[in-house]
Amino acid sequence: MSVGTELLLGQIVDTNAAYLAQYLSGLGIDLYWKTTVGDNLGRLTDELRRAWERAELIVMTGGLGPTDDDLTREAIAALLGEDMVVQPELAEHLRSWFGRRGQAMPERNIKQATLIASAESLPNPIGTAPGWWVERDGRIIVAMPGVPVEMRKMWEEQAVPRLQSRLPAGAIILSRTLKCIGIGESAVEDLVRPLVTSTNPTLATYAKQDGVHLRLTAKAHSRAEAEAALADFEPRVRALAGDFVYGVDDETLADVIGRQLRARRQSLATMESITGGLLASYVTDTPGSSEYFRGGVVAYTAEAKCAHGVPPAIVERHGTVAAETARAMAEAVAREFGADAGLATTGVAGPSELEGHPPGTIFVALSYQGHTEVERQKWNTTRAENKRRAVLAALNLLWRAVRA
Repeated sequence: MSVGTELLLGQIVDTNAAYLAQYLSGLGIDLYWKTTVGDNLGRLTDELRRAWERAELIVMTGGLGPTDDDLTREAIAALLGEDMVVQPELAEHLRSWFGRRGQAMPERNIKQATLIASAESLPNPIGTAPGWWVERDGRIIVAMPGVPVEMRKMWEEQAVPRLQSRLPAGAIILSRTLKCIGIGESAVEDLVRPLVTSTNPTLATYAKQDGVHLRLTAKAHSRAEAEAALADFEPRVRALAGDFVYGVDDETLADVIGRQLRARRQSLATMESITGGLLASYVTDTPGSSEYFRGGVVAYTAEAKCAHGVPPAIVERHGTVAAETARAMAEAVAREFGADAGLATTGVAGPSELEGHPPGTIFVALSYQGHTEVERQKWNTTRAENKRRAVLAALNLLWRAVRA
């Protein structure tokens, strides 16, 4: 159950629900209902009562803040007919949290130090909102903050161990995701079609922002059996998907590239036009990027490109949006930073055309080991999405080179 009017209004995307759904299946817990409810005590209590009547486990996120519209505690208390009571140790912990930051605790935060008789506090070391673990009448409610980083830490470190100790012996569901790049969903599905009809493990394809995902899911009576089934199934899927598979589970394309560059003891530099620094941001989001990333240049204008080594004659002849310009950018930035690989992007993000090229025109180039490769792509989407796809196109170009 996700709590918050901002979720109903679409002001915040509910990533917590997707994360928890995947985690619950891995614990072998069947998820039958997902509910989103606003900050209204009556409706929230009604939804809780409905959940209490049909499920053994209710997992809630949101509504644990200090303000008047944070009503998760009040709704649980109303459902069970129990009073919320301030716990001195929780109140002291909150005051200490604010004190360490040189602040006095606002009085309204005291509601975050309350519990009912059936509840235990779930510690929150990175925020002010403790969670609630509630057990009564064979039912469990786990209430956690809505802030994703706080929720995930509390779930993994506090809630999951408690749940695992209470789970009956039964089926375990494990999933593994293989990530593909440079190919569309329908094309991937055609490649792996011989295994799509497998019933255990199962195989499904999903189009995602970072490529196409292949989800492998195994059911077994124990974790060891499920892991063994996936270990047997995965090589068969890889054999069909071929060289399009770049990573597993939470790995990003930049993660995989970084690992390859570190193994080769090679370096990277970037020059960006259409992506405006987004490519360098993706690269440096990866831990250890300082070991191989020499630096980046955002050369948005013709003058900026020429100032960083692009021959003026190339820009004058071909413009700023051209395969020849992308090639010169990649070669120039590799020289400027003394990097083994120079990666460049140029194009038209939109919404208007530029130099006769329509929005969504993208050129990416890679200068690597004495060879420069250029690719052109054309998309018809938003400015932000054109920039993101240009980043993926550039990273895909680099990945294909360093994996060889």
